[in-house]
Amino acid sequence: MKTLFRMFNRRVLVAAAFGLATVTAVAQDFRVGFVNTDRIFREANLAKAAQTKLEQEFSRREKEIQTLASQLKTASEKFEREAPTLAEAQRVIRQRQLVEQDRDFQRKQREFQEDLNLRKNEELQGVLERANRVIKQVAEAEKYDLVIQEAVYINPKHDITDKVLSGLNGAR
Repeated sequence: MKTLFRMFNRRVLVAAAFGLATVTAVAQDFRVGFVNTDRIFREANLAKAAQTKLEQEFSRREKEIQTLASQLKTASEKFEREAPTLAEAQRVIRQRQLVEQDRDFQRKQREFQEDLNLRKNEELQGVLERANRVIKQVAEAEKYDLVIQEAVYINPKHDITDKVLSGLNGAR
């Protein structure tokens, strides 16, 4: 019985050692890369061009919103100064006008922000699609098994963001 038990233990040990050697060999061949998408969105020429395009597209509306805000502030300050000397009916009318002006300002500001966010997401989606094509090219060329874009921690030796930026900025 002891001999049978020893043979069984040896077989288990040999199998475990063989399994561990196999896992180690597979792990050595497994290559992981990491891409920092925040850096891509900040540093890629395509992302910078998209940001410039958005600024040009929305600058007129942004100035209009700022002008409305300034007008509302001025009107509010004027009302505060004049309110004590106004007749009750005039004060109520001016108050309603201020409320309406504020409501219009809030609506335009909200619409502006929604439109800006929508266009920004569209532009960033285009940048991300191009970046993903470059990431795939880098991964295939350098034989990566896995490339991740979000991580809590990454060893800098696995970061391929610079290669992706070079590919994005060099490709037109």
